Amino acid sequence: MKSFKMKIENVVASSSLNVPIKLEKLVANLSGIEYEPEQFPGLVMRLKDPKAAALIFSSGKIVCTGAKSPKDANIVVSKIVARMNKLGLKIPKTYKVRLENIVASAKLDTELNLNNIAFTLENTEYEPEQFPGLVYRMDDPRVTFLLFGSGKIICTGGRSIADVKRAIVKLDKRLRKLDA
Repeated sequence: MKSFKMKIENVVASSSLNVPIKLEKLVANLSGIEYEPEQFPGLVMRLKDPKAAALIFSSGKIVCTGAKSPKDANIVVSKIVARMNKLGLKIPKTYKVRLENIVASAKLDTELNLNNIAFTLENTEYEPEQFPGLVYRMDDPRVTFLLFGSGKIICTGGRSIADVKRAIVKLDKRLRKLDA
């Protein structure tokens, strides 16, 4: 690939603490929490540093969203676990944080002819009357791209930064072959 600048827009990660969590105890003792059990079974905790939100469920499952890196997602979960431990909840010392989805954007160094791409590349959906971007699904790595005529692309579904980078390089090579 000639040049592209990739930016991570969002990282979603999950963790199962394998112990039940008393959500009411968190609501009563911590700030920055939204909890409306009639609307949604989990509570939302927003953190400022790193900036992210977490959904916490009574089952002990935590879903972190809005982090800007896998490292930040891990930090968010560890901060939540530390807060729970301070409240006397017995959280296991070991738990795994699993990356679920990485959303990244990049700008390819060329404009894209979306009509041409839609006709020649498999696994695409393009309905410009409905949405200005072309959807392209890649099997390996398993990601989905949004491509725009300006050359901007959005990649979603990656499970690691390496997967996202590999997918963008692979996409760029495929698009260059279409032009050749």
